[in-house]
Amino acid sequence: MPEYIDIHAHLNFPDYESDRKETIKRALDENVWIINVGTDIESSKTASELANQYESGVYAIVGQHPTDNEEDFHDSEFRTLLKNEKVVAVGECGLDYFRSAPESIERQKEIFIKQIELANEVGKPLMLHIRGEKAYKDAYEILKSHAKVAADLHFFAGDWEIAKSFLDLGFRLSFTGVITFARDYDEVIKKAPLDMIMSETDCPFVTPMPYRGKRNEPLYVKEVVKSLAEIRGEDPEMVKKQLIQNAYQLFKLG
Repeated sequence: MPEYIDIHAHLNFPDYESDRKETIKRALDENVWIINVGTDIESSKTASELANQYESGVYAIVGQHPTDNEEDFHDSEFRTLLKNEKVVAVGECGLDYFRSAPESIERQKEIFIKQIELANEVGKPLMLHIRGEKAYKDAYEILKSHAKVAADLHFFAGDWEIAKSFLDLGFRLSFTGVITFARDYDEVIKKAPLDMIMSETDCPFVTPMPYRGKRNEPLYVKEVVKSLAEIRGEDPEMVKKQLIQNAYQLFKLG
């Protein structure tokens, strides 16, 4: 049983080309498990291959990021990857309206629905990337109509009203190192049921305090968990154990 799980990392990205094994070892040595997330077919393949190199503690999620909407959705290749028991979800998929051209939005929705249907078919949860208030509203309607599986809203950045709408659908919220230096999400963190939240780094992005300015890595998820407990005013050990249980339940880890 791990002490921490970084449920959304990108060690499959080129940022770790020179020291990927060392970065993974640092995390596993501290009993931090890692789920690497694909954003297109190639990074998804790398995430799956990485997971296969470790008996335990390293898992993968495969899918197509909404801003990669110009690329065809490689349905058959994703299906093959999803047969791997170490691949625990579909994503990161969703809607991203930040700096997106209006003509790309319909394409984003089409690819999003394809991935929801694929997740329904294989019985694995969704790892969601949603950015922008309108994107949250559109994603909510699409998920309500199409999703038959559980989901996590990665890097949740909405307000409590948005959070509650997704929580009411039975979806979880995960938080990054941003919560260690910004207070924008304190209300959501305080109000959300503890059994519906999870911790992530989204590394190499959004490095938490006190490591700001350095490249992020899964080991730093400890700071995210620490901040979640502080913001909620709850016992850190209790919060840590519940977050592990939440990840185990959603992704069927073990």
